[in-house]
Amino acid sequence: MVGYPVGDFLIRFKNAARANLREVTTPETKLVKELAGVLKAEGYAEKVETKDGEVKVILKFHKKEPLLINLKLVSKPGLRIYMKLDDLKKRKPGASILILSTPLGLLSSKKAVKRGVGGEVIAEVW
Repeated sequence: MVGYPVGDFLIRFKNAARANLREVTTPETKLVKELAGVLKAEGYAEKVETKDGEVKVILKFHKKEPLLINLKLVSKPGLRIYMKLDDLKKRKPGASILILSTPLGLLSSKKAVKRGVGGEVIAEVW
């Protein structure tokens, strides 16, 4: 049993990218499934499948290199980090995106600014 399934999924995803593995499989939870959907929407995953209580994510590659270069878990069970809409707007546009848990569900920082919401910062991906 995993203590923090979201953190476990993100670390598995990062390790698979660094090891040039094509897929990641992890136990299914609602949050992990949504997180995999956000990674797919942002272009870091090619395909997301759920089957038999597991989420299988196929990583996206370009010229034999994974598109995900690095990933950092920001909020942890013992320390939650939140960002307001104003803080998100002040961030310099760059290669990294934040994944936020908002009242509208999990969103990337770009979509959160467009929809006018802030929330808990789950991870930073670049």
